[in-house]
Amino acid sequence: MTRVELTVPVDVAAPPEAVWRKVTDWERQGDWMLGTRVRTLGEGDGRRMGARLEAVTGVGPLGVTDRMEIVEWLPPRRCVVRHLGRVVRGDGVFEVVPVGADRARVLWSELLDLPLGRLGALGWRVLRPAFGAGVAHSLRRMARQCEQEHSSRG
Repeated sequence: MTRVELTVPVDVAAPPEAVWRKVTDWERQGDWMLGTRVRTLGEGDGRRMGARLEAVTGVGPLGVTDRMEIVEWLPPRRCVVRHLGRVVRGDGVFEVVPVGADRARVLWSELLDLPLGRLGALGWRVLRPAFGAGVAHSLRRMARQCEQEHSSRG
């Protein structure tokens, strides 16, 4: 398998702890993550090492199910989920880097293991720009929501 990496940053004008809470509120990620619904599997809110999650990304009845497990949990700075699906395999990383008391930078990285050898690598070259644009759009939406929530409290 070939491993590829995509990292997309966004700056957020909100306290890092608030940004962390937003990014790791799995059940509400669909409010900002493009075309995706996420649910926790098992008890609790999924904010812990070993928690399992399921995301469905798509439009209407067409979608890809992505089962994940949290394999690194370092609140309020870093979370790594392992993608365990048939289609999506590899690691997703959310990092919240403080840039002052009321600012943070979020880095969303995907380290994906591509199936199908050269065909998978070719498919990634075709899909990567749209995938990256979707991640960037989602992160900007998350940033706007965080900033609105923070300003309404201030």
